[in-house]
Amino acid sequence: MEITEVRVYPVTHEDERLLGYATITFDAAFVVRDLRLIRGTGGLFVAMPSRKRADGTYSDVAHPLNPDLRQKIETKVIAAYQEQIEKLRGGASPHGEAPSGSAEESQHKIAV
Repeated sequence: MEITEVRVYPVTHEDERLLGYATITFDAAFVVRDLRLIRGTGGLFVAMPSRKRADGTYSDVAHPLNPDLRQKIETKVIAAYQEQIEKLRGGASPHGEAPSGSAEESQHKIAV
C-alpha cells in the first residue's frame, strides 16, 4: 500500500497546537480525510481521524495497524505541511503580509 497523494490544509486557530488538517490517498484509490497535524511537547505528530463516543471518549475512525505505516504517514504529512508553509512564506507580499485566502485556497497537494 503506497501513499499516492497528500493534501494539507494549514489553519490559524486559537489553539496553537493544531497546525492543520490533512487528507491522504492510498494507491490512488482510497482516501482518508481529517488527519490532524499537532504540535506536541515532543514535536510534530499526526493524529488520526476520530469520533466522540457517547461516553465522552474518542475512538479512531481509521488508523494504521503497524508502526511502519504510521511513521510513513507522519513523515509524508509533516513534509507536505512544511513545504506548504515555506511556499506560503515565500509568497508573502512586499509588505511582509502572508497571502490571503481560505484553507481551501491554500491547500497543498503533492503526489508521492
